[in-house]
Amino acid sequence: MSRGKKYLESAKLVDRAKLYEPEEALAIVVKTASAKFDETIEIHARLGVDSRHADQQVRGAVVLPNGTGKTVRTLVFAKGDRANEALAAGADYVGAEDMVAKIMNENWFDYEVIIATPDMMGVIGRLGKVLGPKGLMPNPKAGTVTMDVAKAVAEAKAGKIEYRLDKQNIIHCPIGKASFGAEKLTENFNALMSAVVKAKPAAAKGQYIKSLSVSSTMGPGVKVSSAKMGN
Repeated sequence: MSRGKKYLESAKLVDRAKLYEPEEALAIVVKTASAKFDETIEIHARLGVDSRHADQQVRGAVVLPNGTGKTVRTLVFAKGDRANEALAAGADYVGAEDMVAKIMNENWFDYEVIIATPDMMGVIGRLGKVLGPKGLMPNPKAGTVTMDVAKAVAEAKAGKIEYRLDKQNIIHCPIGKASFGAEKLTENFNALMSAVVKAKPAAAKGQYIKSLSVSSTMGPGVKVSSAKMGN
């Protein structure tokens, strides 16, 4: 894969053999984010677990102290008082069966987070095949299946992100924008990684964080030391 001139220039700033401390790594990533748009900064953490086993799943959610830099649109499945609470909290869309029909009939995905009260999960179940592959299905572990819809909406808007393993046992997660600067990104990095460390399954054996890196949308990856993370 041929790389552009900007990428190659940025790559010169990174010592491939070195494991950087988080703040230093993020300072380099901010410097190498040279695109014309405000690049998203991501964490990539390879964990020493086997996600094929139910007792080694790593999944959860955390509110980033400095948000994600992204405007998050929320869809809430609720009725009655809960629907009113969701609207008052600033939910973008609120409904029940009508929203299921809209998604099924119109292929409608104008939102990033779905929140639901537990009694609505039977209704939403029909959307599993559509929402599941997009990672949009509400989940109690992520705090998106709850009676406190107002709190869930507020957290989603404030920068709550969900983390989960992919098939290669890697967590890929955004922690903000290049414009945040290294200090704010480091605060977000620490919040996410401490949540991931706390979520270590009892069944996980050996080294938990196998490798860790950060990168911008268009820039090179920078390896991060996980030595201080209770690994």
